[in-house]
Amino acid sequence: MQLHYPIAKPPWSGLGRKLESMCRKALYEFQLLEGVDKLAIALSGGKDSLTLLFLLKAILGSGFPDIPITAIHVGGPFSCGAGVHSDFLKGICGQLGVEFVEETSKQKLETLACYPCSRERRKLIFDAAKSRGITTVAFGHHRDDSIQTLLLNLLHKAEFAANLPKVPMVDYGVTIIRPLLFIPENSIREFAAQHGFARILCQCPVGQNSMRKKTEELLKEIEEHFPNVRENLAQASLNYGSNKALNK
Repeated sequence: MQLHYPIAKPPWSGLGRKLESMCRKALYEFQLLEGVDKLAIALSGGKDSLTLLFLLKAILGSGFPDIPITAIHVGGPFSCGAGVHSDFLKGICGQLGVEFVEETSKQKLETLACYPCSRERRKLIFDAAKSRGITTVAFGHHRDDSIQTLLLNLLHKAEFAANLPKVPMVDYGVTIIRPLLFIPENSIREFAAQHGFARILCQCPVGQNSMRKKTEELLKEIEEHFPNVRENLAQASLNYGSNKALNK
């Protein structure tokens, strides 16, 4: 029996066209695909990474080079992410004609923490990409992820630095790109609901009480008094944010 998976592809609704336009703007403005002949996507299976996959699949070959995509998923009992079964993601990638690769995290509940887990997942993704001759990896970090990073860096390290759109990870031999950097999370959430993949939620027991979650709660409180705080912080980060990460 042929299984049907939630697939988002043109022709879009008004929201889909808006998200594609914002993704195209980031790709063009920051030259994210310059010199890229193969592209990997970090595919957790959550709304952000699936939106990234669907948008890039629609864009590549239409105004941008038709670059082949490899989706890399890190599974494991306590891997950060959506907690979705890899067969579900494999089915989506199969229908899109995208290569699917799965790696496994070795995190254990008794030692689980965000920072070491994040480093392990990134290394697994980077190594899987490089083994296939891919040196550019796209992550689904959106505008609100970047704003949270900005506040975390400011409050913890006195640095005014958000997520950069393009970061050469010299020690790993790969470059990270963030094509969703202009897109607000609530737009991604609505897009996912329209196309049937919004039900997937993060299952990490540690992440539910992380500093990033608390920073988002703080943003919501500030937003009650300053309704444009997210737009203003996002713009300020691009205008005045530190490029320190480029020098590592």
